[in-house]
Amino acid sequence: MSLLSISALRKSFVSPEGARKTIVDVPQFSLAAGQHLALRGESGSGKTTFLHLVAGILTADSGSVQIGDSDMAVLSEHARDRLRAESVGYIFQTFNLLQGYSCLENVLLGMAFGAGGADPGRATAMLERVGLAQRLRHYPRQLSTGQQQRVAVARALANHPKLVLADEPTGNLDRKNAREALALIRETCRENGASLLLVSHDPEVLGAFEEVQDFSEINRVLKEVAS
Repeated sequence: MSLLSISALRKSFVSPEGARKTIVDVPQFSLAAGQHLALRGESGSGKTTFLHLVAGILTADSGSVQIGDSDMAVLSEHARDRLRAESVGYIFQTFNLLQGYSCLENVLLGMAFGAGGADPGRATAMLERVGLAQRLRHYPRQLSTGQQQRVAVARALANHPKLVLADEPTGNLDRKNAREALALIRETCRENGASLLLVSHDPEVLGAFEEVQDFSEINRVLKEVAS
């Protein structure tokens, strides 16, 4: 059964010269409940734009992004925010932690818009799960890069989302921390029964997945460039 189902999804931007350029043109894509899939693609290929469309951070020019029973592409901004908070966890390459807030506060803020609201007990348990039991009151600047990524993982998974999106989540980590972060993301997703859609151009990251697909196989824009 598909958790994520996309059809006729298009997104374009206007260049500084005034020309409209299509970045994403995905006729069809789906992800099953509990499936872990890595999308391979080089920087600038539109992978991040695609994830932003799935998450409702960007609005599509046209098409459908069905997550469960809801179509992210046609919802109002408020409804998209609500659906994202309740059903989607997003792990950013740059972590996107709020520097003026502690680890615990960052996770709580991420939970605030979900159906259950901010739950200090669950937030604490999630940070303990990722190995940060002794860092709850620390600020991002007081953490190593690897620890900051762990906070980002805890924040993304604290609401037990059905779908986790990961955009080059190991891109700012050294090899050791990258392997640990990737293992943590996948293990935690499995524990929560979440589907995982990860994009990367790193062969080592891609090699850790049983299912890997080239982004060019689903994005018609890239197919046209290659042909």
